[in-house]
Amino acid sequence: MRDHMRHLSLTLVIFLLLTHTLFAEVSPMKSNDAEALSQANTRFALDLYAALTAGKDDNVAFSPFSISTALAMTWLGARTETATQMQSTLRFESGAESAAASFEGLLGVLDAKDKPYALALANRLWGQKGYDFLPAFLELSKKHYGAALQEVDFQGDPEKTRKTINDWVESKTAKKIKDLLAEGLIVPDTRLVLTNAIYFKGKWKTAFDKGDTFPAVFKSPGGDSDAQFMTKEATFGYADTLTAQLLEMSYDGDELSLVVVLPKATDGLADLEKGLSVETLETWMASFAQEKVLVQLPRFKAEGSVRLDDTLKDLGMKLAFSDDADLSGLNGRTDLKITAVVHKAFVEVNEEGSEAAAATAVVVGPKGAAGPSDNNVLRADHPFLFLIRHKSTNTLLFLGRVTKP
Repeated sequence: MRDHMRHLSLTLVIFLLLTHTLFAEVSPMKSNDAEALSQANTRFALDLYAALTAGKDDNVAFSPFSISTALAMTWLGARTETATQMQSTLRFESGAESAAASFEGLLGVLDAKDKPYALALANRLWGQKGYDFLPAFLELSKKHYGAALQEVDFQGDPEKTRKTINDWVESKTAKKIKDLLAEGLIVPDTRLVLTNAIYFKGKWKTAFDKGDTFPAVFKSPGGDSDAQFMTKEATFGYADTLTAQLLEMSYDGDELSLVVVLPKATDGLADLEKGLSVETLETWMASFAQEKVLVQLPRFKAEGSVRLDDTLKDLGMKLAFSDDADLSGLNGRTDLKITAVVHKAFVEVNEEGSEAAAATAVVVGPKGAAGPSDNNVLRADHPFLFLIRHKSTNTLLFLGRVTKP
């Protein structure tokens, strides 16, 4: 067996590739728009990943696509320097309305019907009843993001409204995302909540046999732990670089796939993370050839729950959270600011396939308010990073890492 084909016990990166092979034929997006949106979303995703993993070695799971979508909807209401900061943080070169038009095309492709997998996305505006939101903002949100306004009574019953929003999120994510808005996050002064929810479930094209799953040690940073390893020898997309092995396993329909990137250095996760870039991802995705591979991958669940206020401020979005915010595109006045951005995500990979869900909420309130064998062998028995990615448009839908299955 060639040296680089030996049993490997190394850190790895997993990509769940959401692939649409007919994208060019069915998408209303222009190729330049699709590429610009992909570049912006990927750069923002990697910025978030670096911020959320800095100085930590625990599990991380989030949907950069969900966060980007919710913030891009909010960006439609931002003006002056507040809008400039949001544009820079979200990594867009075009303006909010141009980005919204690109999102409209992408959402139309991703929210697929009559497929052998489930992939659903939903956006909604929750506004104080009787509040004078600008018609232009409501129209653009509905047209480009499918985000209709649902009037609620924050002022009269904030707790009931919080539960209403959480119930909606739960219904859109097959009950995988619960209690997105924590108790106390919605107050009588809340005027608007912008939400995004995303759900994915797909079965493997070549399924793992549960009878072949075996117990083995997973080398976690804090000490070894027990894990259940799925195993399968079959023909998959495979590539071998100087520093890593790459694997692509398709789901039913051949439009979605899981991609694993396994560093050759046992302690290679940190170096791998430092080298993550749009260009690196593109190079990896273009390098696959069909080869026979013996895969040994742990079953895992990864969940994440995070409040993103400080992270987004550190990435350059300070004004939107301050009393100097200009969200006058929402109501024609400069009396509102973002009071909270919250996000939850769930990813599970097992013998049958994968399931993932996430939701994001941007809370807006008045200024002054407080914020709330001879073949290739890939043995994944070390911490790994994972992505859910739409291959044709290079859009990252989920991103995270597992340090203990």
